[in-house]
Amino acid sequence: ARWEATRRAHAAVLSDLLQTAAPGGVVIVTQVWAMEWVAMADTAGLHVVGMTHESFEESRRTSRFARVQRYYRDVDCLLALTREDADRWINQGLNNLDVMPNPLPWYPEEPSPRTGRVVASIGRFDEQKRVDLLLETWAKVAPRFPEWTLRIYGSGAEEQELRDYCSHLGLDDSVQWMGTTSDVPGALREASVFVQSSRGEGFPLVLLEAMACAVPCVAFDCAPGVREIVTDGVDGLLAPPGDTHALADRLAQILADQELRDRLGDQARRSVTRYAPEKIVRRWEELFDFLDR
Repeated sequence: ARWEATRRAHAAVLSDLLQTAAPGGVVIVTQVWAMEWVAMADTAGLHVVGMTHESFEESRRTSRFARVQRYYRDVDCLLALTREDADRWINQGLNNLDVMPNPLPWYPEEPSPRTGRVVASIGRFDEQKRVDLLLETWAKVAPRFPEWTLRIYGSGAEEQELRDYCSHLGLDDSVQWMGTTSDVPGALREASVFVQSSRGEGFPLVLLEAMACAVPCVAFDCAPGVREIVTDGVDGLLAPPGDTHALADRLAQILADQELRDRLGDQARRSVTRYAPEKIVRRWEELFDFLDR
């Protein structure tokens, strides 16, 4: 009862804040947890747009799945990251879906020359990113390509365990642990290939960033966001989720073929411009215009 009273008190404060907005204003709720509070507030005269920043499948593994269905059901618009995810939510009974991908954070003037024998990976060390599967993949590739190095950027609670596993696999001579970096474009420009071994993703910005640097990506096809960004055989290479043998085959294919790296990398830099900030801003403006009708 005390918690409920606290929630209602906070909702009243939020209601007062929302009523300072002009009529027809838009409330954008970026996380479903926040929607629990917005749902209790007075949003009369305002448009409410909800967002889900993970794939349908990732959401289904968590308590957020039920919350999305409960709290986002009656908002004016619910934005998914991809058309495929939106369709899955529609099949779940929601009828207010639209699609809004993440924008490309930057587009460097100077792409990677793709001259270094470097494969890069950037991400957290956790259960989602599955760096252990990356190491198992590299163990299958490294003996065939001794001149290549895998650079792993990132940090996390699993780091020492992963370093020990790397040593166990005999990869210490071909794997460099780079720590975190504040210069992602610089790290990518030194690479000729980018690899991702995630179990699941929403709309992975690091793939956009690598492609903007003209670095072709080799990744597990683990989510709609991945295959929305990377078209297999056109601007990158995809492997079935969790299949380290297949990922190793794709990686070996691209390491052995400079012409393939150049073709995929150049096309990646072109195709990623569809996520340029001005294009995503235009989509937001179109959404606001639609809500105003």
